[in-house]
Amino acid sequence: MNRITTALLAALEALLIVAIGIGIAMVPLTVLWAAHFGLSVEWFVFWRAAADIWLLGNGVDLTVQLGPDVAAALALTGADTPFLISVVPLGFAMLSVLMGVHTGRRAAETPHLVTGVGVAVGTYAVLAALVTVSAVSETVAPNQLQGLVLPTLIYAAGVLVGAELGRRKTAGAVVGLDRVNRGIRSAYQRIPHTGRTVIEGALRGGTAAAAGVLIVSAVAVAVLIAVNYATIIGLYEAVQAGIFGGATITLAQLALIPNLVIWAAAWFVGPGIALGAGTTVSPIGTVVGTLPGLPLFGALPQGTPTYGFLGLLAPVLIGFVFAVVTRQFLDRAGVPERTTRAHVFTGLGMGVVAGTLLGLLAWWSAGAMGPGRLVQVGPNPLLVGALAAAEIGVAAALGMLAGRVRLPSRRSAKR
Repeated sequence: MNRITTALLAALEALLIVAIGIGIAMVPLTVLWAAHFGLSVEWFVFWRAAADIWLLGNGVDLTVQLGPDVAAALALTGADTPFLISVVPLGFAMLSVLMGVHTGRRAAETPHLVTGVGVAVGTYAVLAALVTVSAVSETVAPNQLQGLVLPTLIYAAGVLVGAELGRRKTAGAVVGLDRVNRGIRSAYQRIPHTGRTVIEGALRGGTAAAAGVLIVSAVAVAVLIAVNYATIIGLYEAVQAGIFGGATITLAQLALIPNLVIWAAAWFVGPGIALGAGTTVSPIGTVVGTLPGLPLFGALPQGTPTYGFLGLLAPVLIGFVFAVVTRQFLDRAGVPERTTRAHVFTGLGMGVVAGTLLGLLAWWSAGAMGPGRLVQVGPNPLLVGALAAAEIGVAAALGMLAGRVRLPSRRSAKR
């Protein structure tokens, strides 16, 4: 495959990824335009709405100015003045990253990886800029600078990860990436052996612990949705959005599922989340007022959970278990025995890594969802990160110390 063909395919793939991302919102909105409005409304209104949703899903803040009639109907403080919507439906961002990884892998299969990556990211940047400019209206205005930068950065992150994975698989050499990798390896090798094992254990174990908390949170969200299914259906019926409106709401809620998983993780860590100023959803109780009109919020726990405090044990147990597993991995054959201090530092490092990851995710999932009270929706990232680091770090330090106790193997038991 020559360089021109690689560039054309990369540009086409970037175009398709943008089209898919916008099309997820555009298809139901277009059907709604034809079936409900009878083609009487200008189609570009729905195009701008789909573009706004895609930009919001890629981290771009939207400034909304409602008309007097709509603001009065909402009956929310501040609805008659411009307000911000910044809660990112992370489903769109995840889609961009995953598709970017695919683009990077495909580029790595060609002899012109740098060309493929550069053209794909460049094309995506141009398309994101065009979408940002076209999405501006009197009612909704995306942040222009964010629209020019953030969607491209999210996609580029996926492309670079995919390119590196593909490069390793094909054992090829990429001038820029390979030079960076060599520099990182060289600096890492200059660190004393004990320091390297502490860093390795903290990164591996901390990332695994954060993933473990998210997995438990995802299971909890699925259980809550199943248990409160009747309530969610009742809220759908109360909205009276019709078939196509209901489909649009469902797509919006699917894009918010990653947010709900992160919010559940914040609940397990302890701080919980806010669904408006002065509200809280945490293990010690739930106090909410008027919620955003999404039926999925019917799955939220109500009142004071009888055994809610038991949820706080989840990150502690996860930190302990993954620390034991990490200790077993680090104490493999041929590796010098480490000191107790090194094990404790490794456990505390696991807490720092896990807390940093969960705090960043909490920051990305939170924001404003409307005027008045709804300017504060989601978890407090500093509290989530700090408490997760403390809970997982202390438990992991104990787990690293307990991990030295090994169960007898079958071979030794037979003897």
